[in-house]
Amino acid sequence: MGTPAVDTVALPWAERCSSLVGSVIDSSTALLQQQKHDIVRFAMGSPAAEAIPTELLDELSGKALREYGAASFDYAATEGDPALRTALLDVLAATPESTTSDRLLVTSGGMQGLDLASKLFINPGDLVAVEAPTYTNGTATVLSYGARVLEVPVDEDGMRVEELPELVERFGPPRVIYTIPNFQNPSGTTLSLPRRRLLLELAGRWGSVVIDDDPYGWLRFSGDDLPSLRELGAGNPLVVSVRTFSKILAPGLRVGWVDADPRVIRRMINAKQAMDTCTNLPAQLLVAEFLAGGHLADHLVGLRPEYRRRKEAMQDALRQHLPFARFTDPDGGFFLWLTLPDEVDTSALFDVALAEGVAFIPGRALSASGAFGNSLRLCFASTDPARSLEGVQRLARAVHSVH
Repeated sequence: MGTPAVDTVALPWAERCSSLVGSVIDSSTALLQQQKHDIVRFAMGSPAAEAIPTELLDELSGKALREYGAASFDYAATEGDPALRTALLDVLAATPESTTSDRLLVTSGGMQGLDLASKLFINPGDLVAVEAPTYTNGTATVLSYGARVLEVPVDEDGMRVEELPELVERFGPPRVIYTIPNFQNPSGTTLSLPRRRLLLELAGRWGSVVIDDDPYGWLRFSGDDLPSLRELGAGNPLVVSVRTFSKILAPGLRVGWVDADPRVIRRMINAKQAMDTCTNLPAQLLVAEFLAGGHLADHLVGLRPEYRRRKEAMQDALRQHLPFARFTDPDGGFFLWLTLPDEVDTSALFDVALAEGVAFIPGRALSASGAFGNSLRLCFASTDPARSLEGVQRLARAVHSVH
């Protein structure tokens, strides 16, 4: 008998494989790279290319290499290199999120923080409450551990936390509550202070872990700062705070951190050692030089007004070219949430828009139940006003061709 064709051999998949749904957002990167025509990219939540201080990072990278030599390319301690941990603790000490060394873990981006928190606290079949809409990578992570997702509506003040008790009566208390409290991805909304307090109260009542995912909190360009869940929790062991340098410095560095109860951090270290041993050391040393050199404050001062300018430019373009659309008005972050007439399916619109030369994330991709069929997410941060206007004009042509 001959050897069977490779593609006919049955593979012994683990049961969890059926829960690995992937990310429409991340998949869009490869899709856009395949296109041969010009595309205005509103899809990925990336900083503006010109907002990344490449010359400074190049200089600091050379400085780190000269200082550490070959050791720059060695393994690092799993909890993070001492240089970065020290610099990060110093930066945080000047903020309301001041913390201690035993509460800190350096991660490979914010996504690893979400994965580690999910690994520690979610069993197959557990209920996880999430915002609707929400970050598709966040729901993909909890689903990969076998969670059941409970969607909680979002309005202009973030997650409608006051609806949680009624949902809990119907479905039971959640093991985990996942929230993006500041300039939420994808809606751009911010969780109000009363809802932050109520969320922590309810989590304590039910013993639910709150995964506090806040990549955008330092990118507020209007309005007043609100105390973070980390600050309000004052060391509450049920709060796991996930942070990243991806949105404020550069996503390709893949450097983030988790602030949590020391017992949580110790278990996360064990889990990370079975995952990737340590976060990329050259990137850690580069970020350490950036922080220790005092560059972060000036960098953020430059980013905030520029991102506000870009948001307002996109909103002006939408008012002009899609006057019947509704969109959010965030006080920071990267995203607008755009809602079109009910009869427009943005999943179908995507291919038409891509042919016109503009990309976005359809609303259905940002809901575990596939809701928000007439909505979409636009990233305003990565395009300058002129380019944003061109993208909105292309989007309008696509919408008018299907509506």
